[in-house]
Amino acid sequence: MAWTRLNLPIARWLRGVLTSVALVAAVSGVIALLEPALPPLSLLVLYLFAVMPVAVGWGARLAALTSLISVCVFAVLFLRTAGSFRIAEARDAVALGVFLVTAAVVAELAARSRRAAVEAERLTMEQSGLRRVATLVAESVESPAVFKAVTREVGLLCGADLARMERYEVDGTVSAVAAWSSGPAQLAVDTRFDLEGLSVARDVRRTGGPVRLDSFAGATGGIADEARALGIRSSIGCPIVVDGKLWGVIAASTKRDAPFAANTEAQIAAFTELVATAIANAEAHTKLNRSRARIVATADETRRRIERDLHDGAQQRLVSLALEVRLIQDGVPGHLPMIRDDLERLSEGLTEVVDELREMARGIHPSILSRGGLGAALRMLARRSAVPVELSIGTASRYSPPVEAAAYYVVSEALTNVAKHADASQAEVTLGEHDGRLRLRVRDDGLGGAEPRRGSGLIGLRDRVEALGGSIDFVSHIGYGTVIEVALPLDRTDQPAANGSP
Repeated sequence: MAWTRLNLPIARWLRGVLTSVALVAAVSGVIALLEPALPPLSLLVLYLFAVMPVAVGWGARLAALTSLISVCVFAVLFLRTAGSFRIAEARDAVALGVFLVTAAVVAELAARSRRAAVEAERLTMEQSGLRRVATLVAESVESPAVFKAVTREVGLLCGADLARMERYEVDGTVSAVAAWSSGPAQLAVDTRFDLEGLSVARDVRRTGGPVRLDSFAGATGGIADEARALGIRSSIGCPIVVDGKLWGVIAASTKRDAPFAANTEAQIAAFTELVATAIANAEAHTKLNRSRARIVATADETRRRIERDLHDGAQQRLVSLALEVRLIQDGVPGHLPMIRDDLERLSEGLTEVVDELREMARGIHPSILSRGGLGAALRMLARRSAVPVELSIGTASRYSPPVEAAAYYVVSEALTNVAKHADASQAEVTLGEHDGRLRLRVRDDGLGGAEPRRGSGLIGLRDRVEALGGSIDFVSHIGYGTVIEVALPLDRTDQPAANGSP
């Protein structure tokens, strides 16, 4: 194993030596062509064209060797006297010494410039990757997309062959949530692994810090078996900590013998912080949506309870009183017409109060929505609308009460706005299932130009729909009417919808 690790540096060094020799030979040929016209010592500086490329590509040490080779070749070919390897004049030896010093300085400067350029390129790449991921986080992009982006950026930045992000589960296993590969071979995703045997995930969980694994030879465990099957030689991983708790790990792996650079952990750590932010944001968003959904459900349940109380309590009591008044009216003698008229007005007043109370109860929560389902409730809205409504219902399924209530109130508010503000001659309501969502569309041919932000009713509808994990879009161009499109999660119940009218 130790010998194979040396193969790459030795091969690179040999390529540098061959390049050095070739460049010295080429420069020597140029000097030989120019020597008849120029003093030889004035041409010695041309060997810097051999020294600098070597310094940039292989570093100052090989560049120093190139300088020494250049001086030796120059002295043998252009300065020695016939039949001797000695330099004829002392000033020539001084010139060669000065060249060696100059070449060493130039080589060091070139090597530093190269290192600075490589580091600048690495930093630019790292910052670009961080900006891309930070943009996704700031835009509240869904977590899976952020996981994939981070895993890819880490793999590219580290020069890895494969990379994977894993999440620790409560049962002691680890789940692969995202993976990246520079080639066709891919690490498993959406798969659970136990933490028995050698793995980056196991060691990160034990230590809580970055981990390096130099070999999987002879190791046991599912992750180690996968690493050997893919030809992975070494891996490095960093923890992902969310709100002070270990959430997961992101690991980069290479099939090459050369290990990862010494600062790789610091590079990965910058991305794990962004992942932690994205996860924290997603969890906070989820908690907020659940809280909003609970508030909506509680409000709807309160509406239903009030509607039942009004229907079963005050409304029934008023109906009974109206009947009693009718019975008393029928028992009044004919020679007392004034009393009969008073009782008639009282009975009519009670009937009007009952009708008004029924309308109030329907506005609080339509009982037909609970009894007959969403289709029946929308048919009732269409019949009662002041503007003709073309209704198309493509589903007979029943859905959860919050979903049905949200769809009902969207249509109710939309048709109310059409009647009050749109100056429309017709409205269209379409309901159906598509792409795994319950889709609702309300359109009118009115004036358009509606501003959802100005209407508290429409804002409330948006809150209600989004609290259920749905979406609502408004399009209202002036002169082209208004279109409201809603997508709600499919949350069917086993109870079939009633087909009859209310």
